[in-house]
Amino acid sequence: MPILKTTIEIADDLARKAKAHAARENTTLRSLVERGLRLAMRHDGQRRRFVLRDASVTGKGLQRDYRDADWARLREAAYEDRGG
Repeated sequence: MPILKTTIEIADDLARKAKAHAARENTTLRSLVERGLRLAMRHDGQRRRFVLRDASVTGKGLQRDYRDADWARLREAAYEDRGG
């Protein structure tokens, strides 16, 4: 497998922690970075696109009294008998 040499910039504290982690795991920083990239790409590939459930209802639209009403009238009717 061909190897691409590249330079990445990582925050100093993260680089120190990553090197220490790699040493504890008896691996290299390179292997740790490669594993992290593979995991991130696999995770991103598994995300499903959100699909909104169809919650429409059947019927004939608004009741006759509200068919030609403006928004203020509809809002008023929605909040009738709720106090305040």
